Amino acid sequence: MKIVVLAGGTSTERDVSLSSGSMIYKALKKKGHRAILLDVYLGYEGETEGIFDRDTDWAAEVTGVGESNPDLKEIKALRKDGGKSFFGPHVLEICESSDCVFMALHGANGEDGKIQACFELMGIPYTGTDFVSSAMAMDKGITKDIFKAYNIPTPMGIRLKKGEKEVEKVPFPCIVKACCGGSSVGVCIARDEKEYEEAKKEAFRYDDEAVIEQYIEGREFSVGVMDGKALPVIEIAPKVGFYDYKNKYQAGSTVETCPAALSEEKTEELQHTAERVFSALRLKNYARMDFRMNAKGEIFCLEANTLPGMTPTSLLPQEAAVVGIDFEELCERILACAL
Repeated sequence: MKIVVLAGGTSTERDVSLSSGSMIYKALKKKGHRAILLDVYLGYEGETEGIFDRDTDWAAEVTGVGESNPDLKEIKALRKDGGKSFFGPHVLEICESSDCVFMALHGANGEDGKIQACFELMGIPYTGTDFVSSAMAMDKGITKDIFKAYNIPTPMGIRLKKGEKEVEKVPFPCIVKACCGGSSVGVCIARDEKEYEEAKKEAFRYDDEAVIEQYIEGREFSVGVMDGKALPVIEIAPKVGFYDYKNKYQAGSTVETCPAALSEEKTEELQHTAERVFSALRLKNYARMDFRMNAKGEIFCLEANTLPGMTPTSLLPQEAAVVGIDFEELCERILACAL
């Protein structure tokens, strides 16, 4: 099939997206697909006729993930047309001529439903969930509201708009998050008032709304769900600090154990809750749910990731491997489910 692997973009997770896209592109090529890797924002300036039949390994030029956020001003300056449209040159034309778009985008303008809505209107098949569920899951405030409505355990928390007066406080320690951020960008732990004020400033750098929630001391887990069925549970244990951007994407900074060392009952509880989240948010195709568990064994769902990372250190591929699904087969199954 003719597959566009769509990556890059202008979110703070651009580098992660390019690394995911590179892995997916190579896997689909090995499976015999006529795949191309395309940056949704920078697009393609050359001749598009016969583009799926060229044997150019564009993915080899992707350098992977850095230790800091990408310089988005520098990226935007590369657009010759000034970047008036989010879509780069020939992007929609190439996507429309494909059999399916494999979404390797993360964060804003990629994971929030906007591109998915555009593709729906144009009749372009794509991987991942639809535009409505993408938008709901991307907004951490809306996600928490849905969790409460469906009795899904989640940390106590509030939403706060930039400049808004706080009418209630979350006890310390608390977590402050940009409402629509990802990859733990704009996420800080605050243990006192000074750290709390700094954490809010950091969150508001990325969004005009923040979520402040109770910090759950304990263990961290993640559970992937494919087509409504949970994969094995993986435990995440950063060697230093918490599971922030660097610990997520720098090899060797986190100990990841799959299947997690848990009782059969607790494993089933986590998997069942992940499936409930998948259903409550009306997700489709695949997603990954993040959890914390306190010393009493109580679990709390933090959020759902509708386009989870597909990098060398990503969690979903590790979970799939435990049940005998290698990376190439994982990409093939995601594609088949989307179609």
